[in-house]
Amino acid sequence: MSIFNYINEAKLPTFWCSGCGHGVIIKALADAFDQLELALNEIVVVTGIGCFGRSDDYFMTNALHTLHGRAIAYATGVKLANPELTVVALMGDGDAASIGGNHLIHAARRNLGILALCANNRNYGMTGGQYSPTSQFGDRSSTSRYGLPESSFDLSALVQAAGASFVARTTVFHYKNLVKYLKKGINKGGFAFVEVMEPCPTMYGKFNQLGSAGDMVQQIRDEVVPVSRWKPGSDKSPIGILCERDMQEYCRAYDDVIRKAGGFDGD
Repeated sequence: MSIFNYINEAKLPTFWCSGCGHGVIIKALADAFDQLELALNEIVVVTGIGCFGRSDDYFMTNALHTLHGRAIAYATGVKLANPELTVVALMGDGDAASIGGNHLIHAARRNLGILALCANNRNYGMTGGQYSPTSQFGDRSSTSRYGLPESSFDLSALVQAAGASFVARTTVFHYKNLVKYLKKGINKGGFAFVEVMEPCPTMYGKFNQLGSAGDMVQQIRDEVVPVSRWKPGSDKSPIGILCERDMQEYCRAYDDVIRKAGGFDGD
């Protein structure tokens, strides 16, 4: 098989800015689908609003383009309607952590069997480069011209604390690991969250004078360290599998409730 069984070649090249990491991420997801040999009609890609929200345009799978911050809400409905489907919610950091933050937390708490993939470029790239919940203290943006006075969300730590079965963080530089974690997340059978650090040269890079896309990728690479070598208090972010545990998946638990409500258990 080929990743182009999953990618809509008629839509290429992508509409994203030169140097954006989104194209790397959707290629990695297609690669994961291909290596798992998933049928197109077994997959639903759900997106919200934002630069990364356009990702569904490039897949040949079932796709659902939804509202800002609501990708996981719609993905929840799809998964509950047909638990046998592979459901992937694609979100940017603003989409996932700002207006969509509650959906993210509670899907993790419920251990709903979907893969939530967050492309983290630390800003709202589509609407003018405003700061997002993952922008760093001191970052400059169109809405923090003199430096951001807020601390950022550690999304992977947040989702892990909320109860997800599988949490991993990587970068667009670490492509093979990205594919590996996406495959693990799809196969986990509970809520899986994969955070991907990526550059946004057009907005975040411009406001913070970070140079070219290549420069930004190198900077992202320098900001991270494998979780096996990470120590609390480090100024680097851990990458790798941050959490993996086995718990009952929400759809299965909900089936038990349906059986009891129908009197099938004799109660």
